[in-house]
Amino acid sequence: MRNKKQELKKLNQSRLFIISCFLLLISINLTSCKSEFKDNSDRFKVGVFEIPAGKSFDKETIIRKDSIQISKHGNHVDTLSIKWKNNFFYTLKFINPKTELQKEPMYVQINKIYKDSYDFTVKIGFSKFKQKGTIYKVK
Repeated sequence: MRNKKQELKKLNQSRLFIISCFLLLISINLTSCKSEFKDNSDRFKVGVFEIPAGKSFDKETIIRKDSIQISKHGNHVDTLSIKWKNNFFYTLKFINPKTELQKEPMYVQINKIYKDSYDFTVKIGFSKFKQKGTIYKVK
């Protein structure tokens, strides 16, 4: 009889330990998923943006609305269609391409988000050409 009581006590202790571990894991999981800021990454889908001038290119102003992006750089204005796969990946295509290169889609991956900007990598078509940059939201 004494052995059965001891076995029952050990079994209850084991169950209590398992339940405690499970609750601990759940609480760790919930607190580790907490973000530093509210996820409103879709805020970059509409608005006015700017890419600062670099060594070999002019400042670019971008206006996004719905599925259209208008890009102004130097004396050029281009209209592109923009298709979002998710909040961190989109494809750009020139609506009226003027060169063979402009006929290729541009695949843009958002790498890191900040308060009013994001770092990106763009790849043209299936080429090996990649370029990195930062886009700033101005409106």
